Amino acid sequence: MSTQDTRGAAVLAGLGGWLPPRVVDNDELSRRLDTSDSWIRTRTGIAARHVVTPGTSTVDMAVEAGRRALDSAGRYGEQIDAVVLATSTPDHVCPASAPQVAARLGLSGAAAFDVNAVCSGFVYALATACGFIAGGVAKRVLLVGADAFTTLLDPDDRTTVPIFGDGAGAVVLREGDRDELGAVGPFDLHSEGELADLLIVPAGGSRQKTSENPGDYFLKMQGPTVFRHATARMAASSEAVLQRAGWTTSDVDRFVGHQANIRILTATAKKLGLPADSLVVNVGHTGNTSAASIPLAMVDGAVDGTLRGGDRVLVTAFGAGLTWGSTVLRWPELECAPL
Repeated sequence: MSTQDTRGAAVLAGLGGWLPPRVVDNDELSRRLDTSDSWIRTRTGIAARHVVTPGTSTVDMAVEAGRRALDSAGRYGEQIDAVVLATSTPDHVCPASAPQVAARLGLSGAAAFDVNAVCSGFVYALATACGFIAGGVAKRVLLVGADAFTTLLDPDDRTTVPIFGDGAGAVVLREGDRDELGAVGPFDLHSEGELADLLIVPAGGSRQKTSENPGDYFLKMQGPTVFRHATARMAASSEAVLQRAGWTTSDVDRFVGHQANIRILTATAKKLGLPADSLVVNVGHTGNTSAASIPLAMVDGAVDGTLRGGDRVLVTAFGAGLTWGSTVLRWPELECAPL
């Protein structure tokens, strides 16, 4: 599915992120799993990841990131009309977590709901938020991508534990003009549910509420197959959205892909013909934070100067579902706090 701009544009006006203070490096993992620092770095590019501890939830992280994004937005962080939370690890099966985020940020009364497209969640939720603004439903939206994804992992699984981390990233979007710096879109979004078993937590939902096998409550991932699909789908979606935007790959200054692992990022960039120095990468110290990964990479890029005002930015993601999607924007002049 491709979406089109309608009556206006959503403009990026604020940015913030938050990572749990507990850091787990590769050496710590190698002391309890059959792995090593060199093995993890070579295959994923990850040196460390942040992990929630008991008492910290997705909502807690989302509130911290949302507060920072609102501060970054200044006057545009006032009078928020809607709060959208992209997550696959809500605090509860029911109700949605976004209303709790809104309430704790003093935004009670705003529309609030969750979007679950797993690692594509931020791009899907971004398209939703932009649609709210373009359709006149909201003038200002707080969008948060937050996941405590390590809570879905078998702690003894050497294939998934080194990859994932926890965190939250957030943006404030405001009503604006299509030719402004920060204007987001168009979008390109897709799914293929026939391949849902490639990345799945079998038990805990309405199809299989309980299981005698404890492992059914943890993420199952067919890594090599996921790798092939991720690079092919993100590259194709990126090409489609660039065409819709009237850009070519030579117009792209920065490429912000879902921070799954460094090999997927570099392989996708290579398929697109983008130079390695166009990549915005922070997976080395965050791991794969699912719906939080793109806004967290944006925060690091904005703080270290990798993302500069006027840059043409390509954004793409791929996740369980299967889901994938892409968008573009011209990077605005904004300040945000470091992670």
